[in-house]
Amino acid sequence: MVPSQGIIFGLSFLAVVIAFAFAAYLYLWIKRQPVENRTIQDVSGLIKAGANTFMRKEYKILAAFAGGLGVLILLFLPRPIWTGDWVSNVGMALAYVAGTVLSAIAGKIGILVATAANGRAAEAAQKGIKPAFMTGFRGGSVMGLCVGGFALLGIFLVYLIFGVALGQMDDVVNGAVAETWNLFGLEAGLTMTLSSYALGCSIIAMFNRVGGGIYTKAADMGADLVGKTEAHIPEDDPRNPATIADNVGDNVGDVAGLGSDLLESYVGAIMSAVILAIEVFRNSLTFTDETLLRGMMLFPIAFAGVGILACVIGIASLLMKKKLSENPHRELNMSTWIAAGTTIVFGGLLTYFCFSGADAAVLKYAGFGAGFLSPWYSAAIGVAAGIIIGVIAEYYTSYDYKPTKKIAEASVEGSALTITQGLALGMRSCMAPVVVLGIAIYGSYVVCGMYGVGIAAIGMLSFVSATVSVDTYGPISDNAGGISEMSGLDKGVRDITDKLDSVGNTTAAIGKGFAIGSAALATLSMMSSYLYSFTEAGQSILLNLIDPMTLAGALVGAALPFLFSGMLIDAVAKAARKMVVEVRRQFREIKGLLQGEVLPDYKTCIEISSQGALKEMRVPAVMAILFPVVCGFLFGAWFVGGLLIGATISAIMLAIFTGNAGGAWDNAKKYVETGAIEGHGKGSPAHDAAVVGDTVGDPLKDTVGPSLDILIKIMSVVSLVTVIVFQNYNLVDWIKSLF
Repeated sequence: MVPSQGIIFGLSFLAVVIAFAFAAYLYLWIKRQPVENRTIQDVSGLIKAGANTFMRKEYKILAAFAGGLGVLILLFLPRPIWTGDWVSNVGMALAYVAGTVLSAIAGKIGILVATAANGRAAEAAQKGIKPAFMTGFRGGSVMGLCVGGFALLGIFLVYLIFGVALGQMDDVVNGAVAETWNLFGLEAGLTMTLSSYALGCSIIAMFNRVGGGIYTKAADMGADLVGKTEAHIPEDDPRNPATIADNVGDNVGDVAGLGSDLLESYVGAIMSAVILAIEVFRNSLTFTDETLLRGMMLFPIAFAGVGILACVIGIASLLMKKKLSENPHRELNMSTWIAAGTTIVFGGLLTYFCFSGADAAVLKYAGFGAGFLSPWYSAAIGVAAGIIIGVIAEYYTSYDYKPTKKIAEASVEGSALTITQGLALGMRSCMAPVVVLGIAIYGSYVVCGMYGVGIAAIGMLSFVSATVSVDTYGPISDNAGGISEMSGLDKGVRDITDKLDSVGNTTAAIGKGFAIGSAALATLSMMSSYLYSFTEAGQSILLNLIDPMTLAGALVGAALPFLFSGMLIDAVAKAARKMVVEVRRQFREIKGLLQGEVLPDYKTCIEISSQGALKEMRVPAVMAILFPVVCGFLFGAWFVGGLLIGATISAIMLAIFTGNAGGAWDNAKKYVETGAIEGHGKGSPAHDAAVVGDTVGDPLKDTVGPSLDILIKIMSVVSLVTVIVFQNYNLVDWIKSLF
């Protein structure tokens, strides 16, 4: 029993409408909250103007690059347009453009909401922790619901326009039944269209993460190194010229970048599961059950729909509470767990609805090792893995637990031990989440084959609206703290925002764990799709790692994340040095600045961060996109297969290491600032050492780590889209043909 396309599309559209309607309601609620303090209004306005200016400049660069890439897709993919089949080329180009537009809109909405909520959260903090918390979470929820809504909306439109209206889904099914498959299942069918849409999302995510990450950390490092350690003024002090730029960076890096990142992850997971469903059928010549094939193709988009509905319930469960505990972290966790649990329940009902009537023998041939509920088991494994990885990240990064406390205690002995202890924590923290990922990959494969691995990735991201809501709450609370400090509000207000910000740091680390975990699962799915794409039907998809070409690719791929990370850290350092010079100059030359008699020149610091980010983001982002393509045309498809494996393994380790080490350094600093270590509070040598650790960790956790998961996904998507060309045209094969 497979539901009709109409029912699935109706469910998906309903989920999108509910998500957007709920987001609109929450945004209007935020806008209705008064901001009576004039200074709060002014500071919020400066942050909003700076964020909008940067995004406008970044999107101009993005438009030029993405537009040029779109033209290349139109001209050459899936084949040169002048060969006659121009409809397929236009379809791929349009799907790609849709991906870039929707992802860009999601990032812009994030900025709009965050800059509206930050000042209102600061205003609410004067009334207590609960009003501030609820304001920040409502703002974060708007972003979360929009990310999930736009991700599903794009997939829905691709299905509806290309799959149904233009007949690509029927082409896939008819090709399976008739056993007339070509590369990518009729070459330019639904698989290529979905891949193009995912590529568009990936392009925006890469630039937003890299550009936003460079911006925010250049400003943050400049503000901390000079303001805290040299001038010994509080964080976000209005006398610090870099403080507005620092708060702007929280929005462009941790809000817009985060939203684009997880939207791209979700789209990639759905896309890879659909492609795997198609390729599983293509590769098995023993059965061609049309009904089951349609069900497997429709199930990912339906599961995404029920996931969004579950997130609405999870978010609403927190917002509707009349009484909140004094522990914001517990409340946020509970909202996420309710969303995850509801997703599992709804997903079980959906799986029964989709596959309960299918023949057991046919299901077995399709890879369903545990009966018709196999996809649900895989999704549940993904959900459980995501939660466990989040708990592990919390353990290593929250100052409620021993690892981060040890870093704080090491700060008493100086910055060298602070750095050493943080490095040790980051390295140790890699093992546990990787073990969880390994179990999730193998478990989902056992119950439902490679299709199950793709579904596990969807399961891990199915409650993405809830996780993004929690993550976005963090930078909103951080901004609220900065605004309260700059507005001269009571110390008690800053204590409230600092507590909320500390929770936000932990939730951000949890979100990064989700991002890299889902990236690993989605990338594995896409790599499988990549191998299927040039494997003859009926043959096993094997990547021989002892083949010299494949091994060479794996070695190069393993080194690539280190090169990429080094380029990002260097980019942050270049921009930070300029910021440090400017802050020192203003402290030295502007009379009365340190005495608080005059305001600094905020705009110059904003411009330094903007120029640094826009200049330095281009090479790493473009390299991530072009590297697999160039390697493919030089060395062929097997080299790129090895490249993807090496890069994926290396990037996962680096992402976990940098995210957890950076998060722990940040919260260790906050632990010292709470006065928990007697005699070593703010302004002490231990605090200075902790600030150094935090400064080292900033580019790791907020620039490098988040960018690495996008690196492996965008490489996989680019490889998947372009293999149709370089599989047949590459330098190595040409040289071989000469002999």
